[in-house]
Amino acid sequence: MEINVIKKIITLLEESNLKKIHLRDGDFEISLEKDHLEHKEVHVKRHPRPKEQELERHIEDAKDCIISPMVGTFYVSSAPDQPPFVKVGDTVNENTVVCVIEAMKVMNEIKAGRKGVIKEVLLENTQAVEFETKLFVIE
Repeated sequence: MEINVIKKIITLLEESNLKKIHLRDGDFEISLEKDHLEHKEVHVKRHPRPKEQELERHIEDAKDCIISPMVGTFYVSSAPDQPPFVKVGDTVNENTVVCVIEAMKVMNEIKAGRKGVIKEVLLENTQAVEFETKLFVIE
C-alpha cells in the first residue's frame, strides 16, 4: 500500500470520532487506534422504545448476523436508481453481494459469507458503519 494512502487513513482517524481503524488489503494489514486518554468519552444512556427493545432482542436471539468488515458508509444498492442487492426473505449464498460499503471513495462489495435467508436489514441506506457493525440478520 502506498504511503500517501496510509497518511490519508491516519488523517481520517485523527479527524473523525472513530477510535480504531483496521484495514486488510491482500497481504497488507494495518491497525490504527487513538490513545483513549486524549479524548473524553461521553456516555449517554437512554431507555429504548418498546419497538427498539423488541428489535434488540431479535438481534440478540438471531442465529447469525452479517457484519461489516470495515469502516465506511453502508449502501443497499449499487446506485440510487437501482434496486437493493437483497431484501428481507431473500435466500443468499456465500458469494451473494448483500451491500456496498464505501471507504475512502472506494466501493467495496460485501458478500453474505454464508448460506441463509435475510431476516432483517439492520441499517438505513447511507448510514455510517464501523468495523464489526451488524448489517443483516441471516438464518
